[in-house]
Amino acid sequence: MSNTPTVILFGQKAASKASQLSELLTTDWDVIGCVPEEVTEEELSNLALKAKAMVSGRPDSTLPFLPKLEMFQIPFAGYDWITPDELPAGCTFCNAYEHEPAIAEYLMLGMLEWEIGLCRVSSRFREKSWEGRTAGAGPTHGELKGKTVGILGYGHIGREVARRAAAFDMRIAAIANSPKPAEENVDWIGTQKDLERLLSESDYLVVCCPLNEQTRDLVDANAFACMKPDAVILNVARGPIVNEEALFQALKTKAIGGAIIDVWYQYPSPDNPSAQPSAFPFHELDNIIMTPHNSGWTEETIDRRWRFVAANLDRLARGEPIQNAVFQGTGRNVVSA
Repeated sequence: MSNTPTVILFGQKAASKASQLSELLTTDWDVIGCVPEEVTEEELSNLALKAKAMVSGRPDSTLPFLPKLEMFQIPFAGYDWITPDELPAGCTFCNAYEHEPAIAEYLMLGMLEWEIGLCRVSSRFREKSWEGRTAGAGPTHGELKGKTVGILGYGHIGREVARRAAAFDMRIAAIANSPKPAEENVDWIGTQKDLERLLSESDYLVVCCPLNEQTRDLVDANAFACMKPDAVILNVARGPIVNEEALFQALKTKAIGGAIIDVWYQYPSPDNPSAQPSAFPFHELDNIIMTPHNSGWTEETIDRRWRFVAANLDRLARGEPIQNAVFQGTGRNVVSA
């Protein structure tokens, strides 16, 4: 009987990466791609009995028993939807980052576009040509130099934003989940008790903290009242960190300057594949840039993540500490896509 450990790539998206993962691994694994709709219940049960590791989305009751499962790896970052009791007792739950360079570039692009309006200016120039002006006579636009970017959540993404913002001579302030010493190029780093100060100083407020009970609705109507009237909020974390109705009202009434939003409150589902991103008509507003949760979605991000997954499986096989361990499972031996 083979002693080669088994990793199951469970679900359509994960299973499609089986060949790529096999090439990236430097230790011996039996890599099995499994799409639950394409196998029988008996086949699923047999796979579950062998699995030492699994790469997939969230757990449910599709696989009945996972006695050997030591690591459950998601190939993305957010895990606000899962709790320890949804994984087998003792199983280590891990996430993957690697999206922070792409998201930081998206955020810099958003701020630059807000200042310069490149797409708008290009469209108008195509349509109306010089409009009677000579070269050098405008229209003028803004600069990022000297503006303050407030980073709400000074973690992986926040640090990458700070590095890039510093290159634009921006002033940088940040809120972390615990006290941190000052860092190069960052004017100050506070905690949630300093939120009002961050809000009042920021020309651009970047929301990139995790969603949890402490951060849900953290940016509410009171928070918007603390912001500058021309401030812009950028959310690349989770929609509910920013109160949905408060955000819409702040934009509709021009209480703040605008928003660049990549994460939302309603997402497509099998029952509603064409869901609107919100119960409120954000798309009718003229002071918001809306994108479909793709700020970090580059080919490079995907490649880096699967390289990380392979490296974590290699660590597990060698008996080394695995990285990005979030928690240990405490519950039922069930997992699904």
